[in-house]
Amino acid sequence: MFQAAPSPELLTLVAERFRALGEPARLALLSALRGGERTVGQLVALTDLGQTNVSRHLHVLYAAGLVARRRDGPYVHYAIADDRVFRLCDIMCDQLAAETRERETALR
Repeated sequence: MFQAAPSPELLTLVAERFRALGEPARLALLSALRGGERTVGQLVALTDLGQTNVSRHLHVLYAAGLVARRRDGPYVHYAIADDRVFRLCDIMCDQLAAETRERETALR
């Protein structure tokens, strides 16, 4: 899991990141941002979430350091802060797919 014994502070930061990823709506927003920078309005259209909900979840993702934002006049544009978050998501999706295949094989 960790290369060296992690400090309590590091464990707290890791847990905060995982908490931020622990909400399906936030994962949907990250997925929508995989295609590039988007405004709140664009994210609302892509995810079918309400504007208030999108803004609230983006605030959590921003506070966790998972998304970056920039203001352009009246618009705020959001983007992935670090593409490595997708490796983490891809690892979990691959694991779930493998487990599903194993269950299907066992049930045959």
